[in-house]
Amino acid sequence: MAKRTVADVVLLSDSDDEDNGGGGGAFRKRSAFRRRSASLMENRQAPSTIADTTVTRRETLECRSFWKAGDNFVIPRAVTPTAPGMLEHARVHPKFLHSNATSHKWAFGAIAELLDNAVDEIQNGATFVKIDKIDIAKDNSPALVFQDDGAGMDPDGIRKCMSLGYSSKKSNTTIGQYGNGFKTSTMRLGADAIVFTRSTRGGKSTQSIGLLSYTFLRRTGQDDVVVPMIDIDISSDLPQPIIYGTPEDWSTNLNILLKWSPFSTEDELFQQFEDIGTHGTKVMIYNLWLNDEGVYELSFDDEDEDIRLRDENALTRKGVVAVTLELRSHISYRFRHSLKAYISMLYFKKFKNFKIILRGIPVEQFNIADELRYPETIMYKPHAAAVEYAVTEIKVGFVKKAPKLPVCGFNVYHKNRLIMPFWRVTLSGSTSGNGVVGVLEANFIEPAHDKQDFERSSLFQRLEARLKKITLDYWKSRSEDVGYHPDSRAHKSKRKATPDQPPGDDTFNPSPLASDKISQGGPIIREISLSKGSSSRAHKSKRTATPDQPPRDDTFNPPPLPSDKTSQGGLIIREISLSKGTSSRTVALPPPHMRNFTGVRSNFQPVQLNPQPVQLNTQPVQLNPQPAATESGDNLGGETASKLSEENIQLFMECEEYAKKETEMEQMVKNLEKELEEAKSKCALLALLVNAKKMELQQV
Repeated sequence: MAKRTVADVVLLSDSDDEDNGGGGGAFRKRSAFRRRSASLMENRQAPSTIADTTVTRRETLECRSFWKAGDNFVIPRAVTPTAPGMLEHARVHPKFLHSNATSHKWAFGAIAELLDNAVDEIQNGATFVKIDKIDIAKDNSPALVFQDDGAGMDPDGIRKCMSLGYSSKKSNTTIGQYGNGFKTSTMRLGADAIVFTRSTRGGKSTQSIGLLSYTFLRRTGQDDVVVPMIDIDISSDLPQPIIYGTPEDWSTNLNILLKWSPFSTEDELFQQFEDIGTHGTKVMIYNLWLNDEGVYELSFDDEDEDIRLRDENALTRKGVVAVTLELRSHISYRFRHSLKAYISMLYFKKFKNFKIILRGIPVEQFNIADELRYPETIMYKPHAAAVEYAVTEIKVGFVKKAPKLPVCGFNVYHKNRLIMPFWRVTLSGSTSGNGVVGVLEANFIEPAHDKQDFERSSLFQRLEARLKKITLDYWKSRSEDVGYHPDSRAHKSKRKATPDQPPGDDTFNPSPLASDKISQGGPIIREISLSKGSSSRAHKSKRTATPDQPPRDDTFNPPPLPSDKTSQGGLIIREISLSKGTSSRTVALPPPHMRNFTGVRSNFQPVQLNPQPVQLNTQPVQLNPQPAATESGDNLGGETASKLSEENIQLFMECEEYAKKETEMEQMVKNLEKELEEAKSKCALLALLVNAKKMELQQV
């Protein structure tokens, strides 16, 4: 007989899903099955070249750091030929398992994916999901276990679960949709995962075991993702192996499971079904990844009732101010390192008959909207061409410990699942909006594959602009109620000089704010040169010249006077020549309705008005110098920056309104054209009828 290859281990079948149910099993069944499987092992016609019955210590990878586990992967020059009778197919190299898992930058995001699978089973009767840590007997290393009492998977279901990109979840209520979460999440947390599942479909009860092992694939030099599996029919008192190929195939799969799983004997392996019951699934992830320091990325020893990511800041408490310590105790900080805190707010709606049990303790769900001060509810209707979206409810208010706690942002959910926690939409350096938090469920935008962000679509950008406006409007109207003083509601510049002050002996030329980038001809920032006695206003880029008038060393450009407002509403720049004693006005920018997307219309020309001599006050003006050296990156007072930001948001909203009206007008035009065509058709039909009637009358 020809030597068997690893590619022959599993033959993946393909069939449609059916309704899940429950199954059965007991100790006597396991004993009977053990005798049956032993008989299969004895009657094998040829020994396996993949694994043997002698179980040694647990196999591990040479590199246990996740971000380095894909390095030095030897790609074989020749691929294993397709088995006789099998169609040639595209292969997925084992390295892809690691590359695919790098979509999860955050380990808790991978854990959330596995919880989503259990939560999706609520519709099939699931009442709990357990997350716990166990110690593997082979070497006393930790393993992460997820277990639920859902409907479980039949043999076809577990194969689809282990396949790439297959998803049978078509319900609007289910969270999973890409068919990739199980693979990316398990491989992100550890090098290997073994799945135990029980199910009943069509009156047939089955139990299955599958092994997704990066260690096995690398150590045996596979050039395709091979997933060893065994299936058992437990409908009768005597369990029977479900054999798709030959008995040797089944026993070879069992051998691989015993060699590369945490269990050395069949008794240990099948004992894992005992606490599953009649239906459910258990996922065990082992060979957990280490960090760069060589310790486990997940910490199980810091707290008995929690699983944590290591927080370097927690080690340095000495010399830390009280406000920082209080901030670290808030859930907006804790969820980054505490799985218990993250799970508590992971789902928007509270479960009625379902519990998430972390290390033996049910996690109490938490929604920050329940403890907001001065809460308000705002209705938001997304707008997109030819698509109608339901109105979304946005809850906003001040965080419980405001104004002491500078926490702000929105918890944005999608289909009940938290995607962006404490998403800050205001300027990062601004105090405007401090303490304002909100919650919404945005089902109208699509999440990214790792479910930690959203796709950057136009709907997302519109939502971001609206949330900025909501935050600033709410903060202005309510900030004094929670203790923010009026003089502290804007950025406080340490210098007292304003852009309109006359020049002095020192040069004051700050850099523009990074947040002042406003598209399509936004507000203008004034730049003052005190050494040369000049001031110029320019766009927020690094250039100091206006589009139509170059700056001069002897010129001084104050802001436009109220009398400079033209009938068209354009921005006027006044330029005064100190050397010649004359004043000239140049219309530097057209009004908004004369601008296009690239700046100004091509037919727009600056208008030069007749210069008039002016009398200048040559008496020196003394400036009050302020300590500006300690300030960086802020060339505007906070109040001015806030105004510019508000104006930008207002302009953006007006643009959205115009775009909406334009879409409605286009639709109206299409409808009128359609009605016109219908009217023409009716006229033509009536003309035919009239002609036919005339011909009848003539014949008579």
